[in-house]
Amino acid sequence: MTLRELIEKLPDTETHGDTSIPISSLTCDSRAAMPGVLFFALRGSQTDGHCYIEKAVAAGAAAVVLEDAAFAPAGLPWVKVPDGRAAMGHMAALFNGDPTATVPLIGITGTNGKTTTTYLIEAILAAAGQPAAVLGTISYRFGATAIQASHTTPESTELQSAFRKLAEAGAQSFVMEVSSHALEQRRVDGCHFDVGIFSNLTRDHLDYHGTMESYLEAKSRFFSELLRPTQEKPRRRAAVNMDDPYGEEIARRSACPVITFGIKGNCDVRPTAVTSSVNGIRATMKTPAGEFEFASRLLGRFNLSNILAATAAGVALELPLPAIRYGIENHTTVPGRMERVENSRDVTCLVDYAHTGDALENVLATLKEIATGRIITLFGCGGDRDNGKRPIMGRIAATMSDLAIATSDNPRTEDPSAILKQVKAGMTPLGLREYRLEELAGGFTERGFTVVENRHEAIRLAIRLALPGDIVLLAGKGHEDYQIVGTVRQHFDDREEAAAAFAGECK
Repeated sequence: MTLRELIEKLPDTETHGDTSIPISSLTCDSRAAMPGVLFFALRGSQTDGHCYIEKAVAAGAAAVVLEDAAFAPAGLPWVKVPDGRAAMGHMAALFNGDPTATVPLIGITGTNGKTTTTYLIEAILAAAGQPAAVLGTISYRFGATAIQASHTTPESTELQSAFRKLAEAGAQSFVMEVSSHALEQRRVDGCHFDVGIFSNLTRDHLDYHGTMESYLEAKSRFFSELLRPTQEKPRRRAAVNMDDPYGEEIARRSACPVITFGIKGNCDVRPTAVTSSVNGIRATMKTPAGEFEFASRLLGRFNLSNILAATAAGVALELPLPAIRYGIENHTTVPGRMERVENSRDVTCLVDYAHTGDALENVLATLKEIATGRIITLFGCGGDRDNGKRPIMGRIAATMSDLAIATSDNPRTEDPSAILKQVKAGMTPLGLREYRLEELAGGFTERGFTVVENRHEAIRLAIRLALPGDIVLLAGKGHEDYQIVGTVRQHFDDREEAAAAFAGECK
């Protein structure tokens, strides 16, 4: 494909040099520059890609896309654009054959619930005869094709390449998680969405966005800009969770018709006659297309909300209700989302990705509804991330558990003990007993909390303290099979650690 073909539909471009040159690949990383590459000079929060143009040219880049002509390379074709990231998104889509222009694409944004909802929609689409590729936190996958996920939503060059490869593997639809970072950084510009889902908005990523208002603006862009009906996708729909305080505002800003869903109120998609137990959820689902009864193996109110979101997406796509029901009922567990660790001690051990206050509160509220014994919660907070949520998570864990064990998550470059001190600040004012490790040698008899910095030791303690009928929740890391200490990423999997502890193999 030539440079001229890549830019012919871009507005407000200024070109210099021979645009008929062939382009073999796209990149915004000067380290990946080579002959035939089109290099995008992007401005970032810490670095400016314009400063790397010279390096990309020296490596053989064929042409450059930039925002500031003062950095234009001599003797090489270049294109000046108002927004480099937006241009890269649209050009990456075109370069890869515009893979989302002619097949359904469902995007899910929100703080919590995205991954589980993608799995539910995947099952619904499969039941409807539209097998879906899923792009999310864990991986980008379809059948035997799996591409390791570098981010929840990758750079547009990587994303559009993944779409193309998954389509070539046989995917007839796409379901993807859309992060707030990706929306603000325009990584999904060039994607042709059919349905956009808003799950919820709670405190997270404030280390990046700064304020909840800024976080809301990033999420809103999905609905106000990327869901505008177009010639390619004239019947776009938004599915919005009206149980969330921000739902009404998101719906108001939507550029396309909205399908509302929620447990409370008279939403378009809502459940009635709900029963919940350790075996899952049963309810009758009411939708604009009719109603149906379903039974799901998922647990709790927050998963009921995920089921509603997936149902709303199915209704927006005008899928048959039997397919929606079949998808809900045949959905299996998601890695690291309320994932059970089997054992012979009659202890319910669950590994969950809950790493925000809201997510942890939702999980614990669910467990309290179904618990017949005690709840032991192990959790931590990541380093180099929003430190304001640390005491919040400490308070929630201590308030809603019989024993809360604060430990390291991914401390990264922060001092783990300093992180735990901030977590503990939310626990000590509650008047609960703070256990020393030696006091727990014989178990515990009253509600309280303790701090164990080493996560391996903390998991071993939680498993040892559990009695038959108890619930042990290992929260924060979920599907992750690593721990980042300093700048080193080392193998660590909560599921493996728990299984070893039950087997008595911890050393």
